[in-house]
Amino acid sequence: MKSVTPPVNTDRRRGRWDGHREQRRAELTAAAIEAIRQHGPEVGMDAIAAHAGVSKPVLYRYFADKSELWLAVGQRAGALVLEAMIPAVESVREERAAIAAAIDVYLAHIEADLNLYRFVVHQPDIARRRDVVADVVDTVASGLARIFGDRLRARGLDSGAALPWAYGVVGYVQSVGDWWLRQQQPISREALGEYLTAFLWGGVAGISRAADTPGGLAAQAEGWSIP
Repeated sequence: MKSVTPPVNTDRRRGRWDGHREQRRAELTAAAIEAIRQHGPEVGMDAIAAHAGVSKPVLYRYFADKSELWLAVGQRAGALVLEAMIPAVESVREERAAIAAAIDVYLAHIEADLNLYRFVVHQPDIARRRDVVADVVDTVASGLARIFGDRLRARGLDSGAALPWAYGVVGYVQSVGDWWLRQQQPISREALGEYLTAFLWGGVAGISRAADTPGGLAAQAEGWSIP
């Protein structure tokens, strides 16, 4: 009787290769971030490859070009902000303190990691097949929205405000933070954080007040007038 050779499980082999590739990309992304921190936001692919201990052809085996590496670095940068922000926000109970914590973590992060921030946000020579800044905003806002939604539900409020609230906080603080860095930090981080918190807290407190108004936020908005 003729023996039958069992078929090779190509799916398993492909899965192992895909896992190895993703791990290697993560390692090279981390090396690229360290190279950016050391050499500045205009660092080239040669310097990144040298910092990673690989040849440039090996680097291009995992990233087709600088644009693809820029995207990976931006996504990791957003994750780093979120990893610092979530425990800071979750560690405080009051909503105003949560807003203040989120703002301070973000400003402290971009201030301390200026080269990485500039590499991600200000890269005019990169072909942008995707908007990495929008990806970072999505990452951070989604994480904040989960926290804000939990807090709203805990107070018996509609959690529908969580996502637009989170995007509003992130977009507003990112824009002001960018101005702050470009102007070489004309005021202290603490003062800027307090200004932003005071401004944003007015909107958050308005949501809370609306919960006690018949008809909710829409009814309250009808009563607003511009003097």
